[in-house]
Amino acid sequence: MDDSSRMWITAVPPFGPDEVGVLLSVDADSADPGERIACRLLDRGHEGEEGVFYLLPFDLAARCTRAGDRLVVELVAPRTGIGEELAEAEEQLADSAGEWVTLLRRELVTDFEPAEQDGEKQAVLLIDHSGPVASLDELFGRFEAGEAGIAVINAQ
Repeated sequence: MDDSSRMWITAVPPFGPDEVGVLLSVDADSADPGERIACRLLDRGHEGEEGVFYLLPFDLAARCTRAGDRLVVELVAPRTGIGEELAEAEEQLADSAGEWVTLLRRELVTDFEPAEQDGEKQAVLLIDHSGPVASLDELFGRFEAGEAGIAVINAQ
C-alpha cells in the first residue's frame, strides 16, 4: 500500500463533520520501524474524549509542508525521547539530523492547506491500528469497534 493510501483530508467522526483536517493511519504491526516507534509513542498520550488521545509536542509532533501540488506530512520525535526505540531503527532513521528524528513521511496530491488559528497550526490526527486496512471506512469502523484509537498530534 503506498503512502498516499494512508493519508486523507477528511472530517473525523468524533470531532464532527465540519472539522476537516489531515488524518494518517499508522500500523503497530508495520515492517517500518519508524511507524512502529510512532505507535509506541502514542502510549504517552492523555485521553480526552473516549478513545481520543492528545500527545504533548515534545513527545511526537507533525510537520506539514508543501512540495508543489503535494501536502507533505512528517511525524517527528525528539532524539532524546526515543533512545531505546531509535537503537533498533538506527540504520533506517540515521538520515535524520539534529535533535528531531523523522519517523515517517507521507505525501498526498491536494490543494488543502492546514488552517492556522492565533499562530497555532492545525493538528494532525492519527488512527493507530494493528494490521493492514483497505479503506477509510474500515479505519473508522475499527475505531467505533474499539480496535483503534485516534491521537491528536500538534503541528510545528
